[in-house]
Amino acid sequence: MANDERTRIIPRRTPESAAMTASVRRAMAITAVLNRLTFNDADEVRALFSELIGKTVDDSFSLIPPFYATGGLDTNVGRNVFINQSCTFYDLGGLDIADDVMIGPNVSLITSGHPIEPAQRRDVVIAKPIVIERNVWIAAGATVIGGVTVGENSVVAAGSVVTRDVPPNSLVGGNPARVIRSIAD
Repeated sequence: MANDERTRIIPRRTPESAAMTASVRRAMAITAVLNRLTFNDADEVRALFSELIGKTVDDSFSLIPPFYATGGLDTNVGRNVFINQSCTFYDLGGLDIADDVMIGPNVSLITSGHPIEPAQRRDVVIAKPIVIERNVWIAAGATVIGGVTVGENSVVAAGSVVTRDVPPNSLVGGNPARVIRSIAD
């Protein structure tokens, strides 16, 4: 799993919880403006996404609205990244997207969740990072859960739910996603 030392546990009714809520409000305001744009507004989309993540994205970055986020400031994006429409990024645990990554429509990258035990579910948020290495393609409707690294050159098949690390140069698919085969160049 990706960087266990980066796991965050955020208890309810704490300053950290209040900061998380403020971050969500900020992201919702920025994405509301971004989602009024179209594919033809590429420069404005890049500017708003840069504002969302607090870093300037490369001119090769492309995103088709709509797009949904619950933070943004814990997201890092490389060069030549393409994000198709209707994607959702929950980046509280940290989201690192390397160069040359393609993310299909309706993909969800979810770094945060709650305890399984019913009595504790509303008490804390648990956040773990997602790392997407260079030249990965995540196909339509896939979900990647916090704590996962998707290895270089890999493909996540459409509709997959990725709950474990994906080895480099692999095709994974299913729920939960499993290695289907190796990918040769």
